[in-house]
Amino acid sequence: MYIKEIIALIEEYAPLKFQASFDNSGLLCGDPERELTSVLLCIDVTEEVVNEAITHGHNLIISHHPLIFSGLKHITPATYVERCVISAIKHDITIYAAHTNMDVVANGVSGRMADKLHLHNRQILQPEGDLSEGNGFGIIGELETPVESMAFLRQVKATFHCDRLRYTRPHTPSIRKVAVCGGAGASFFNRALANAADIYISGDFKYHDFFLTENRIMIADIGHYESEQFTKEIFYEILTKKISTFAVQFSEINTNPIKYL
Repeated sequence: MYIKEIIALIEEYAPLKFQASFDNSGLLCGDPERELTSVLLCIDVTEEVVNEAITHGHNLIISHHPLIFSGLKHITPATYVERCVISAIKHDITIYAAHTNMDVVANGVSGRMADKLHLHNRQILQPEGDLSEGNGFGIIGELETPVESMAFLRQVKATFHCDRLRYTRPHTPSIRKVAVCGGAGASFFNRALANAADIYISGDFKYHDFFLTENRIMIADIGHYESEQFTKEIFYEILTKKISTFAVQFSEINTNPIKYL
């Protein structure tokens, strides 16, 4: 089994052609022609994650967020990104990222959020590209039965393991129609509103975004990391469904840089 074969499985599920123009998904460093030892799955690549791969003998790291987002003009120990690259190359570790291409496929990041909330009658919130392919950012769907608004919010908090979340006052006694988007989804707020969602769940809303609800929809900001944390499960299922003869491990490092008091 070669690293390039693992990469091919990820790209079959979430083709790189779907990534946004600003993104840097794909092979970030390392040799895809190397024989695979085992895989480490994570959301972010940090020095702790690279050290975890070294300790356990993984020579492929698959992450959601790209370690290298903009171009590197030098590779020195000056930043954590450069230190990660140095360490990965030194230990023959390949790093691969599936970011916005995994965001945009229907069964990607937002699709997994919808799975966790058991949403039915799903549609893409913000279609992208060829409409016949059914891809885009975010998902809108319905709960099997309406749930009292604050009870549903507590369910969301528990489901996504949130230390805390930010939300607007409920505008309706119960929640039935739910819109979700992994990561920073504030730009798709109007799509959730236009589709008559009772609540829009995403991350990275700014203070003034919360005023836009005007008693028409509820916003729940669960956090960027929290909304995307289950992407590792998608990677795991892609790989183990096709090939079960190699080791795949979830990183034990919580890479969320945001802490709460």
